[in-house]
Amino acid sequence: MSVTAVGSFWLPPSPGKLLRPRMVVRSSAVSVTPILTHLQKQCATPLPVLRHVADAMAADMRAGLAVDGGSDLKMILSYVDTLPTGNEKGLFYALDLGGTNFRVLRVQLGGKDERVIATEFEQVTIPQELMIGTSEELFDFIASGLANFAMTEGGKFHLTSGKKREIGFTFSFPVKQTSIRSGILMKWTKGFAVSGTAGRDVVACLNEAMERQGLDMQVSALVNDTVGTLAGARYWDDDVMLAVILGTGTNACYVERTDAIQKLGSQMSSSGRTIISTEWGAFSNGLPLTEFDRDMDAASINPGEQIFEKTISGMYLGEIVRRVLLKMAEEGALFGESISEKLSAPFILRWKWTPDLCAMQQDNSDRLDAVGSILYDVTGVKSDLSARKMLVEVCDTIVKRGGRLAGAGIVGILQKMEEDTKGLIFGKRTVVAMDGGLYENYPQYRRYLKEAVTELLGLEMSKNIVIEHSKDGSGIGAALLAASNSQYQRDF
Repeated sequence: MSVTAVGSFWLPPSPGKLLRPRMVVRSSAVSVTPILTHLQKQCATPLPVLRHVADAMAADMRAGLAVDGGSDLKMILSYVDTLPTGNEKGLFYALDLGGTNFRVLRVQLGGKDERVIATEFEQVTIPQELMIGTSEELFDFIASGLANFAMTEGGKFHLTSGKKREIGFTFSFPVKQTSIRSGILMKWTKGFAVSGTAGRDVVACLNEAMERQGLDMQVSALVNDTVGTLAGARYWDDDVMLAVILGTGTNACYVERTDAIQKLGSQMSSSGRTIISTEWGAFSNGLPLTEFDRDMDAASINPGEQIFEKTISGMYLGEIVRRVLLKMAEEGALFGESISEKLSAPFILRWKWTPDLCAMQQDNSDRLDAVGSILYDVTGVKSDLSARKMLVEVCDTIVKRGGRLAGAGIVGILQKMEEDTKGLIFGKRTVVAMDGGLYENYPQYRRYLKEAVTELLGLEMSKNIVIEHSKDGSGIGAALLAASNSQYQRDF
């Protein structure tokens, strides 16, 4: 049976009647300015909105710590009770799976005197078909990359005789951690929909794949990328209390007192502290959403879930912009009478749009030549100067909302910590370690995030909150946690 495209849906044609795509019918007389004005109004994040988001984040954190399922925030126990001290020695590996790429890394540690002697890493792009394939296919691909990397070991990297290679596994998806070396996958996020993994121990999945590859390694620590980033940054700076990832996806973790975790019951750590992974991508309370957010959510692989992530992370910013541009093209002929197939297809560009948004916002030329060139290369759309200016305004509107909401989320976490410690957060130097491609590579996003933090805390108090980029912190952090949880720890 033949079918006809109507927007992003498919409908069968009526008998004897040929349907024309809805997109063909539009009027160039309709201005796109009202669409932009309405978008800017819906995306606005004045101080009262930011304050509501920060307060709601803190409240949801408390509810999630009280009981499992108490709020949208999972508030997952990491079982990381001891952070690296600097005494660790030896060769350790890390595997970082958290988005469209995975990284393998090795580090040679020399203890207090030499610290990090050497590091090496490789990055491998995950084929899109494996992101929606089977568990065995994905983990075999990862284990193969790890085995190839291990074969190149040499130079400054050497394993102490009689010891087994140990690895820190950074797995940046919601996991119900059962120990420092095991955790059950709750669900996939960030565009992954791999079958056969949910409800299973992801360490067991990796171990089985390594065995199939003949790779003799042992997982000593299972962490997510935010926990790894916190550990990696804390290795160098004792004031680090919070870590945030802003990349393809997003998450935040922080150092929590165990007596504040009601759902922990009698399981207290010897240090009295542990790291909590908030899984803040699932937060949804009071966010300023638009029709484009709701339509994108409905068309996503996880409708109704990860609303905060869909508003602030790199996976989705470009898709929201694409949907705005499509409406402007349909209703206001923004690009003339033709609409390219790429511009019309939901999620066809996925996260690739976001680096392009960043590049377009850096264009300071009179005619915005880079904007026109990128738009044409990515979507096949030809544009005049007015259309390019409109595109930059749309980008800025969506990115400004995302950055400011991320800043409000950070303040919400700090606020909760401040209330519990009575002045030990805002009253002294407190470092927030940031990582992720979106934060690292998008200067406007970074600026909007920091501006929101300053607005919420005030100029004086915000001086104590240091937001630092911890580049590739999650990888080396995982290796450091493998070291601090090593079976050979007594040898350090």
